[in-house]
Order: sequence, then C-alpha cells, then structure tokens
Amino acid sequence: MREIRIPAYAKINLRLEVLGKRDDGYHELRTIFQTVSLRDTLHFRSSSRPGITLTIRGNEDLSREAAEKNLVYRAIDALRAEWKHQPGVEITLKKNIPAGRGLGGGSSDAAAALLGYLQFLGKNIEPERLLGIAAGLGADVPFFLLGGRALGVSKGEEIYPLPDVPRFSLLIVSPKEIHVPTSDAYRWLHVAELASLTKAAADHKLYKFCALCWSAQGVRLSNDFEPAVFRRHPRLAQIKRALLQSGASEALLAGSGSAVFGIFPSPAKARRAAVGFPHDQCFICESVSRKRYARVLKTAFVV
Repeated sequence: MREIRIPAYAKINLRLEVLGKRDDGYHELRTIFQTVSLRDTLHFRSSSRPGITLTIRGNEDLSREAAEKNLVYRAIDALRAEWKHQPGVEITLKKNIPAGRGLGGGSSDAAAALLGYLQFLGKNIEPERLLGIAAGLGADVPFFLLGGRALGVSKGEEIYPLPDVPRFSLLIVSPKEIHVPTSDAYRWLHVAELASLTKAAADHKLYKFCALCWSAQGVRLSNDFEPAVFRRHPRLAQIKRALLQSGASEALLAGSGSAVFGIFPSPAKARRAAVGFPHDQCFICESVSRKRYARVLKTAFVV
C-alpha cells in the first residue's frame, strides 16, 4: 500500500496593505507572506474504494462539514480531472492550525494536497497549470506552492519570491472566543480610507513597499486591517500590547485576524511570554525558509 505524508505550514503576513477595490469586486493587495513552522499534516494512502475518502481530525467544525466542500478534497478532485482512471485514495488531514485566524491553514492544506497527491501518483504537471489550479482554489493557495518569504500582489495570488531573512522565533496567540470572517474585516475597512487611495498615492506606497521587500534585514511589520479589527475586538489590541510588554520586538494581527503574533529574540523568551495567555491557544514556532520548505515538501516549484 502506497503512503505519503506531507506537512502544510501556516503563514503570517509581515506586511499587508489594501490599496483599493478592484472592478471585479475584490481588493487590490500588496502583502509579504512568510511561512512558519506551525503545521497541519496530510496522510495519503491507496484505497480499494474508488474516488476520494477524506477524514479530518483535530477540528470538530471541519470534520462535521461535507468532505466535498473542504479545500483538500477540491484540490485533489481538480488534479484527478487532469488524468483518467485514477486509483482510489484515502486522505487523513490532521488539523493543528486553528481555522479562521488569518494563518492560511485551509489554503496551505490545499497546496499540500496538490503537491502530496502528485507525489502519491508519481506524476508531474506543468508549473503554469498547477499554479492555475491553485489560484482557482483560493488567492493564498499559490503562495503555499512556493513557501519562504514572498511578495503577493493583485488579490494576493500573484507571487514573487523574496530573499529569505534569518530565522526568527515567534509566539502566535489565538483567542478561542473571537472569530473574524475575512468578509467582515473587509467590510469594516473605512470606505473613506479606501477612496482616498488615489493612483498616485498607491504608486508612492507601492514604491516604498517594494524597497522594503528586498531588504536583506526584513521589513517593519504593518497590517491595514488592524485599526478596523481592533476597534471591534479591543482584546486583540490588548494581546498585541501584552506581547510587546513581554519582550516581543514587534507584534501584529495575523492576516485579517483573529490570531496575533509577536516576534521574539529566542524560543525561550517566546515560551515565557506564552505563560501570560493561559486562556488562549498559543503556538511557539519559527520562520521557515524557502529552501527548507522545498526540501520538506519535496518541491522546487518556481514562479
């Protein structure tokens, strides 16, 4: 029986800027993604049953929903359509990344499903085609084919690799009682703020953004969602302040929330800071370089 195990790493956004609303209804973004060592795991096994059998462990909400709606199922189903007469496969998704916290768990699971299923079949596919399938699953999914540190533009699906920065430690705090749907976070952004971002202002902002992207020393953290999300959930602002008071060099809302992360000079200091959040989920992890990501996922995907 053939078996494949593959990790699905979480991400943080080191910078996240919303430049305005596009004609297609989506928002124009500029973001710097960074993979971190917090991860889910996918386990592929050959099956005598035809089709796809998906089992989810570690997240009761996801395990109750129809398997066909899960991004892992949809990713594998999309790949199976590329070839006829595919053997049956059983997939177990072990969740560790909390869902709906801005950490990209679902998108990472989808990308790992694509890469893992190709390994499972022993097949290859043109990078452009794989990227197209990934983009069809979600705006963040293409990034997870690459990993490391990368610039995301357009809706976030257009990816450009950036130089990796030295490995750093971080503490991710995920408050159990606060959920921030991405659609709500966008709605909360002030219309006036978006309207004020003229093309000239956006171009100037992009120039400064790109200069920061290519800095070998990394970037100063920034997230346009913070003011709007913190106004509605003041405790997230409190968590950020507590992380900074506990020794984090910087702290930031993760994506559109609701997790908040702090960057620490060492894992030991991150562990000590975690003691201050006894009622929240805390994850002590580190950044994952593109080279390490490619080695672990056995991919050398290039965009």
